[in-house]
Amino acid sequence: MWTSWWLWPLVAMCTADMYRDQAERIMRTTPVVDGHNDLPWQLLTQFNNQLKDANANLTTLNSTHTNIPKLKAGLVGGQFWSAYVPCDTQNRDAVKRTLEQIDVIHRMCQLYSETFLCVTNSRGIEEAFQQGKVASLVGVEGGHSIDSSLGVLRALYHLGMRYLTLTHNCNTPWADNWMVDKGDDKAKSQGLSVFGQHVVKELNRLGVMIDLAHVSVATMKAALKLSRAPVIFSHSSAFHLCNHQRNVPNDVLQLVRNTSSLVMVNFYTDFVSCSEQASLSQVADHLDYIKSQAGAEAVGFGGDFDGVNRLPVGLEDVSKYPDLVAELLRRNWTEHEVQGALAKNLLRVFKAVEQASRPTQAPEEEPIPLHELQGSCRTQYGYSEAPSLHHPGARLASLALLLFVLYLL
Repeated sequence: MWTSWWLWPLVAMCTADMYRDQAERIMRTTPVVDGHNDLPWQLLTQFNNQLKDANANLTTLNSTHTNIPKLKAGLVGGQFWSAYVPCDTQNRDAVKRTLEQIDVIHRMCQLYSETFLCVTNSRGIEEAFQQGKVASLVGVEGGHSIDSSLGVLRALYHLGMRYLTLTHNCNTPWADNWMVDKGDDKAKSQGLSVFGQHVVKELNRLGVMIDLAHVSVATMKAALKLSRAPVIFSHSSAFHLCNHQRNVPNDVLQLVRNTSSLVMVNFYTDFVSCSEQASLSQVADHLDYIKSQAGAEAVGFGGDFDGVNRLPVGLEDVSKYPDLVAELLRRNWTEHEVQGALAKNLLRVFKAVEQASRPTQAPEEEPIPLHELQGSCRTQYGYSEAPSLHHPGARLASLALLLFVLYLL
């Protein structure tokens, strides 16, 4: 017994290699499709979206969590690239900025066509797998990017948007964000306003996935109840393990189960451990927990690489996905369950959203009431010559004016 103690480290190393080898074998046929990566934001902030800048070369770029060699090492087969613009663009230049971020994603596919394949549907993801390329899709992160316009929403769809995060870290005029639950923002819509409901219906009609990362719990529940198709949380974790309001609480996880929806686990340390330090094992804990509450079909990866400044030990960049998969295998996840978390769960949801779409159905047209909009820079074309008549106070003022005129007569 005592003479064989030295064998145990060797056995442990061999076992670790076995799980890593198994992870790579699985991922060579079912590569990971990640729900959220902010590389386009890094391209803006570091290079002003100038991809031909020598320092922006994605084969050698080392100042980011993401580059082409790291994607290949991580066996990434699909990525929703975030077309993100901050909340300070709301009521200002959010639409312009969003268009520029969608443009840089398309130019990534053009400049690095041997690596990226821009696609807009589930079949395109599968075709990219077959070609050994990274299926590249557009996720617009924040409802402020549509500037409360159904026409802008449809235009973004035509440019490739295949999910819309209903809010970022701020309310829109029609949906409440997670900071309402934290007490740092006031609820405006109590989840979704009437116009917010129109947005959800139009996303369903078009076949755009509804992303509930960043929204308040009331907004989560309202969207899950209203949507005719499954929804996603593109980069959120389990509130039960880390009591951060950006995470998904247990009662919502039950709704996720009931609606066949999907939670793609975020790797940001603050959402994993509620501290500035976390480990790969703790990320696996979130995957385990969501699986236990919502089912193995409800779990995915939403790393949030290049959108956060702290990541767990062992998940420092996009090359590390196989290590996380090896940990799941070590925890007795079946190959089928691992394939689901890697890609098949997302593909299932995407196909369900496509099947629920009604592109020939008449689109939602009713504009948001003018009094619900904010910002002094917008014009009022299309609204009544007395556009504020939508507001009850304005109607009273108009009635008072009418009575005054009648009095003068």
